[in-house]
Amino acid sequence: MAGIGGGVVMLAAMASLLPPAAIIPVHAVVQVGSNIGRALVMRRRIDRTRLLPFLLGSLVGVTLGGSLAVNLPGEALRLVLGLFILQTVWLPIAAMAAIKGRGLALGGAIASFLTMLVGATGPYVLALLKPLGLERRGIVATHAAMMTTQHGLKIIAFGLLGFAFAPWLPLIAAMIAAGFVGTLIGSRLLGRLSEHQFELIIKTLLTVLALDLVLRPLWQFMG
Repeated sequence: MAGIGGGVVMLAAMASLLPPAAIIPVHAVVQVGSNIGRALVMRRRIDRTRLLPFLLGSLVGVTLGGSLAVNLPGEALRLVLGLFILQTVWLPIAAMAAIKGRGLALGGAIASFLTMLVGATGPYVLALLKPLGLERRGIVATHAAMMTTQHGLKIIAFGLLGFAFAPWLPLIAAMIAAGFVGTLIGSRLLGRLSEHQFELIIKTLLTVLALDLVLRPLWQFMG
């Protein structure tokens, strides 16, 4: 319904059930299934002029992030990501409203680099789209297309790094099917929201998710 949130919630649930090495690769496959369903349902609303530069940047980000995925701690990156999202939502930089091809390419590179290390960067990508002036269905549809691209590249990268996806395929299939049902329900609810309600939901979700990203590393450090 809002385009974000589910991936982060799912990642947290998976972290308590799956082996650490499987969390981000399996999460990537399920997210492709979820986002491609949303993108297909809302395909007429996708802003393809914003999608291409994001794709080019994502290729660079996944390549760089893949080489570091198994070596760097993710907590510091989560903290930076959370602070960036809070700043973008509540103290937006005026220049963000003028993001064009280069800006989205850079944003795609950063998001894809981070997603190899921390998994869920949906709020970051939404923060890039939010100042561009798209209507709410355009934001959700374009965000879904961008996340499908990003997670698809991530699957290829983890496959090249040697992760075995086959043992996880039954779980992945069940989660994708359940996610598509949620997409159909959420897309219908989206049409009933006013612009003000949609804006409030987006800001609230971004803020809650960002605070979670910021506070978890701080609590671990203090503990």
